[in-house]
Amino acid sequence: MKRIHIGERTDWRQTADQYGFRFHTIDGEPYWDESAYYAFTLEQIERDIEAPTEEIHEMAMALVAEVVGSEQLLTRLAIPQRYWDWIAQSWRSGEPHLYGRMDLAYDGHGPAKLYELNYDTPTSLYESAFFQWLWLEQQIERGALPRGTDQFNLIQELLVQSFATLAPNLPKPLYFSAVRQSPEDQGTVEYLRDCATQAGLESKLIAIEDIGLARDGRFTDLDDGVIGTLFKLYPIEDMFAEQFGPALPDSGLQLIEPPWKSILSNKGILSLLWERFPNHPNLLAARDADGGALPEGWVEKPFFSREGSNIRMNLPGGGQLSSDGPDLDGPRIWQQYHALPEFDGQFPLLGSWVVADRPAGIGMREDRTRITRNTSHFLPHVIV
Repeated sequence: MKRIHIGERTDWRQTADQYGFRFHTIDGEPYWDESAYYAFTLEQIERDIEAPTEEIHEMAMALVAEVVGSEQLLTRLAIPQRYWDWIAQSWRSGEPHLYGRMDLAYDGHGPAKLYELNYDTPTSLYESAFFQWLWLEQQIERGALPRGTDQFNLIQELLVQSFATLAPNLPKPLYFSAVRQSPEDQGTVEYLRDCATQAGLESKLIAIEDIGLARDGRFTDLDDGVIGTLFKLYPIEDMFAEQFGPALPDSGLQLIEPPWKSILSNKGILSLLWERFPNHPNLLAARDADGGALPEGWVEKPFFSREGSNIRMNLPGGGQLSSDGPDLDGPRIWQQYHALPEFDGQFPLLGSWVVADRPAGIGMREDRTRITRNTSHFLPHVIV
């Protein structure tokens, strides 16, 4: 694994605009960064990333089957009791899921270590699936990379296949939804909608704020049309807390991602994984926080923090790091500290994608601090 400098395409911004990559720059700073790329060997990808991703995913799915049958575990994960039966039924009836991303710390020598699962509302999808592949093709065409350079990236192919598989059984009509004022979230759902279109699915877009609730308990669009299936890039725990949340179980609405993903959408799952698979080479020790002082060499994460917010690190040997975020009351975990690798003063985090239960590709994000945030840069990768 290496970080290699490379000249930027002189027209990359125009190319990004042409292909609808509207969030390539955030707050005046480049989010997409192609001044360098990360290079892996095929063995590193297959042995250290792809194989552990498949194994961790299987462990997580087995844990869902256990949790839906346990009131004690559902309580421990801070899932409101009103939704327990709905969640369990969505799992037992096999309501389909589409994709997820696990974040791994990896330095090229292995084993990769799981930081967390992003299995409900994972972002950085468009840039992982499409734009870094376009970068690879153009850099090869222009002679900046040798022919034969490859990339671990089956994401778009598997997304289209998955939508085609889901199509016959999805209640119609299908809507894609995200928060109106988030360019990144809107870009992600537009990309997913395009994948669905390639699979032959008709769909519509709606802002999450524009979804209504009819008197008969069904969710509707702005024209009072009933929504059959909703892909929502919106945290399910926030849906539970909304005014319309209590109507969800009896609404007949099918969600993608499905309700059972709420079991995997909070950090509490990391403690459960460690308890069931102690000393697994790809897991970090984790336990529910006990309310005392954060031990040295541990990281505190709220169950429902996202985008690197509200993190506290008590570093080995002294020193602390933390990140701001919304005030999040409620349970937290402590996870053993494991440093991200450092390349040229940057700390990369590897996002490993799972689509249709298969390892599908990776995306690299890096920051000048050890906490990866929503402003951290995205860099492409290659297999050499």
